[in-house]
Amino acid sequence: MRLSSSLASVTAAVCLAISLSYEAMPHARVDGPGAAASELFGASCRSRVTGSRVTTYCHNPYPRTDGVRLHIECDRWWDLDTDGAEVRAGPAQTVRLTGRCWKEVRSVWVSHRKLAR
Repeated sequence: MRLSSSLASVTAAVCLAISLSYEAMPHARVDGPGAAASELFGASCRSRVTGSRVTTYCHNPYPRTDGVRLHIECDRWWDLDTDGAEVRAGPAQTVRLTGRCWKEVRSVWVSHRKLAR
């Protein structure tokens, strides 16, 4: 009789441990179809510097419109840095941004802003 009560205790303990560990496991959260896709944002941009000229292509693969701006920092202290005008990159659209310095280019980057649909 003693063997069966200890076996019942062990079985109950194992079942409890298994059920607790399953509840503690992380589970993926799914809000509905397309919920994660609406969160994606940001055009992919590639810049090319040729001498003092900069050409950037930005492609937006996401459903949200991206406002992209080209920023150019010139190497010489007397050369003016430029911040280009914002260009709308709609869904599945590629836009071209250009700019230049008088002499050498030090750095180039693109800023992004979520725009209303």
